Amino acid sequence: MKSHWQKIESALEDLRQGKMIVLVDDEDRENEGDLVMAAEKVTEQAINFMAKHGRGLICLAMTGQDLDRMK
Repeated sequence: MKSHWQKIESALEDLRQGKMIVLVDDEDRENEGDLVMAAEKVTEQAINFMAKHGRGLICLAMTGQDLDRMK
């Protein structure tokens, strides 16, 4: 069985390779999972999968500088 840190390293490697992962929060919080990908690896097919199967919001983290450029 993988240790906590091995699981994190494995997930990070999957993200580097452009794979989608399910990031799960704590049972005592919302006890849900989010579909996560590295933004530079996202494809139209991945967005479609998230919209169809995730059935929630699709979010993107951006820096303030990037947000300012979009004004």
